[in-house]
Amino acid sequence: MLKADTISIKHFIVKENPFAQHEIAIVAADTSDQIQDKVNGKFAFTINGFENELTFQRGVAYYPHKIEKSAFMYVKHKNESGTHSTLYYIYKHGDKLSPLHVSWMWLVAIPLIIVFAGYLFKRFIIIAVVVLIIFVYFNHQNGLSIPTFFESIFDGLKHAITG
Repeated sequence: MLKADTISIKHFIVKENPFAQHEIAIVAADTSDQIQDKVNGKFAFTINGFENELTFQRGVAYYPHKIEKSAFMYVKHKNESGTHSTLYYIYKHGDKLSPLHVSWMWLVAIPLIIVFAGYLFKRFIIIAVVVLIIFVYFNHQNGLSIPTFFESIFDGLKHAITG
């Protein structure tokens, strides 16, 4: 008896939904960002902490919730090969949405650079603290909570170590 290979999503990208304003699409892709059009069916995703069952047709699923303002979006998918997650900043300008991938390395580098600059230039330690507070406030106002911030960093480190 032959068993068909199950299609799993190991990499995905977030794009603007071309068919609806203020909505995004999640595209199943390979590591070179080429669409995997053989992905069809329902897949469980967690988006900003809320579980969603997305229906993929030819490698594309449409997230039905409207994006009202620029915000962070943490998209996670768990399957038999592990957990795959990506952090995006959805920049809204006019009627367009521009998803920008946020690397975990930037989440680590920006606060470290601010702290290091404050350490090097003792006079500017107050400015460094204010900039760090503004950084945290911006992230929080745009939907990136502290637990999500650290989860994104740890997932990035885990994938960097395991390959």
